[in-house]
Amino acid sequence: MDHPGFFELAGPFSLEEVAEATGSQVSENAAGSKLMLKNVRTLADAGPDDVAFLDNRKYLPQLATTKAGACLVLPAFADKVPEGTVALLTPAPYRGFAKALSKFYPGSSWPQLADADGPVGVHPSARLEDGVTVEPGAIIGAEAHIGAGSRIAAGAVVGRRVYIGRNCYVGGNVTLQHSLIGDRVIIHAGSRLGQDGFGFAMGREGHLKVPQIGRVVVQNDVEIGANSAIDRGALKDTIIGEGTKIDNLVQIGHNVVIGRHCVIVAHTGISGSTELGDFVVMGGQSGTVGHIKIGTGAQVAGASHPKEDVPAGARVGGTPARPLRQWGRELALLAKLTRPGESEKGN
Repeated sequence: MDHPGFFELAGPFSLEEVAEATGSQVSENAAGSKLMLKNVRTLADAGPDDVAFLDNRKYLPQLATTKAGACLVLPAFADKVPEGTVALLTPAPYRGFAKALSKFYPGSSWPQLADADGPVGVHPSARLEDGVTVEPGAIIGAEAHIGAGSRIAAGAVVGRRVYIGRNCYVGGNVTLQHSLIGDRVIIHAGSRLGQDGFGFAMGREGHLKVPQIGRVVVQNDVEIGANSAIDRGALKDTIIGEGTKIDNLVQIGHNVVIGRHCVIVAHTGISGSTELGDFVVMGGQSGTVGHIKIGTGAQVAGASHPKEDVPAGARVGGTPARPLRQWGRELALLAKLTRPGESEKGN
């Protein structure tokens, strides 16, 4: 699908302008460069016209192969920047990344919901296919698209340029922004999709908000329970795979990728940049740290919390999560060790 995006891109900007905006220093071997930069992208996706950043040693292999025109890095990593990429040296690359996003996407500080100056109800520029039902009190923003047979319940808000497929149901008081929704998707009352991810560049001078310019992509036949929240991506998309079922009160952070036909039970929290394979099950009140992978077919027991990658097909439990049998033996041993002794039974 050809989509215009949710935020308008400024630029291009010269290397010097980007360095000034991000508070970084151009490496000596690139001084005087005439490089023009057009966008901000990840190390893996960046091209010769893009600026990227590295703030986590885990991604050093991606730095070695990046095609970025420039990259914000710590001075200690300057010698690891590949030939053809200009090092922008800064003591705080993530903070510089936030400033770069604000430079290239000046409108990204505010969510793109319904136009403030638009009429109440359906905006004239919205496109509704045949058989769409919009209940009283719902608002459809500018350039939104809703497929045939879909129903938008009372009080729901469909934001600017949001795409909703066919035969979907959007429940009462749902808010959709910066989102692309497939066919036959059910979103229950009170859910919020496409709001800012929780991204801040922490520092002594305060916590700088990092603009989130990605999207939420929900594939076909997904069901999302009431009062769940799914944040949009920072640069890349947050993705909910085909056929996945999400319970009530689930929090999914920015850049999370959930595979097909997963089951996410209530009160689960999935931290940013976590990836779930297909047919993963996460029990109630479970959660993950960020930047880990849960393999295809893995199961995470209720109230359990993986802190590292979980292999495909594994069953884990506990905090931190470990193999389910090991966790069960530990619980049994603990119960045995804390059982009252014979001398205590008569007291």
